[in-house]
Amino acid sequence: MSYTTQMDAARQGIITDELRKVAEKESFDERELMEIVAKGQVCIPCNKVHTCIEPNGIGFALKTKINVNLGISRDCKDMDVEIDKVNSAVAMGAESIMDLSSFGDTRKFRKKLTSNCPAIIGTVPIYDAVVYYHKALGKITTDEWIDIVRMHAEDGVDFMTIHCGINKNTAERFKRNRRLTNIVSRGGSIIFAWMEMTGKENPFYERFDEILDICREYDITLSLGDACRPGCIKDASDTSQIEELITLGELTKRAWERDVQVMIEGPGHMPLDQIEANMKIQQTLCHGAPFYVLGPLVTDVAPGYDHITSAIGGAIAATYGASFLCYVTPAEHLRLPTLDDVKEGIIASKIAAHAADIAKGVKGAMDWDNKMSYARKKLDWETMFDLAVDPEKARRYRAESKPEKEDTCTMCGNFCAVKNMNRILDGEIVSIFDE
Repeated sequence: MSYTTQMDAARQGIITDELRKVAEKESFDERELMEIVAKGQVCIPCNKVHTCIEPNGIGFALKTKINVNLGISRDCKDMDVEIDKVNSAVAMGAESIMDLSSFGDTRKFRKKLTSNCPAIIGTVPIYDAVVYYHKALGKITTDEWIDIVRMHAEDGVDFMTIHCGINKNTAERFKRNRRLTNIVSRGGSIIFAWMEMTGKENPFYERFDEILDICREYDITLSLGDACRPGCIKDASDTSQIEELITLGELTKRAWERDVQVMIEGPGHMPLDQIEANMKIQQTLCHGAPFYVLGPLVTDVAPGYDHITSAIGGAIAATYGASFLCYVTPAEHLRLPTLDDVKEGIIASKIAAHAADIAKGVKGAMDWDNKMSYARKKLDWETMFDLAVDPEKARRYRAESKPEKEDTCTMCGNFCAVKNMNRILDGEIVSIFDE
């Protein structure tokens, strides 16, 4: 039997090699996974050209996945440095790499990723069009925008962020309901500016069916971009954000009619008390399609620490509906992240994702914690280090402050509750001070 996309295969009752691998990773029944892929509630982004990919599934029923943004910019254009970040991210367990390159030979970098990187590869064609055509934004034609989408498909990317939810109608409503921080999405701001300068409809909205043809041909997952995501907590859940989400829900149904897999992108910046409701709204308006969130950042006052504000919001979002977290680094709002920033961002996102998986009852999620707790009970430091989300940091911290006795740490010493409880329950005498 033949099929065009993972969704098409699932609807025909075909268990693909990629689906089988995902089911094994997730300890999920193959037939059950096939059913939710067919419904669009899980996507398996795998471009047919990206042959070195290690497949992963994205959906609320599965483990929460992590995406890492990186790429070359005008001010930081060392390709080797970015490749080092890619390799580090993959080694640390990031399931997805998103290339946001905006300068130089972007195609060379993109092809290097899809030729060598086993992670899911995502891109934003809007950025690349501005770089590739080497001309003023207003001079780019509708055909040229679509041609860039095809080029990225040919290069092997597994998902593309397409800002098709902001059309002329939503743009007019945005102008009537101004925000504190306007449009903060790079892709959203570019296409909004293009529409304003040319007077034309958003080409990604107007020619959505052509984009679906491309996605169907290569089995690319569409990540429907949130051009109107809130860029500060004051703008959260406003008219522009919700209206765009309604449009994305309509486009999701059109994509599914063509067997094209879809993810929905979400906020952004958002107060804690609005996150759960936003996840439920998305699930309703977008028919249960996987939700991909940047953060959300729960406060606007923490530059240098936004990996923490993001992890707080991400844990809540993933608990109540999000299935894909885009990491945020300490460099957010400040600079292109360094290799150390990338590590900090990944660790924070992994903690958020794992915390959410425990909360939503993902099969086996708590096993990791139980193993760590058992090692702590046994005062088995080596096993604790091996199980840690960041083994290197855990080992370094202990080495930097050596205790008098190996079975304690310098915080508690002989007052260690774990050691003393082990002893007293084994019938030993606990004296603490004269030991």
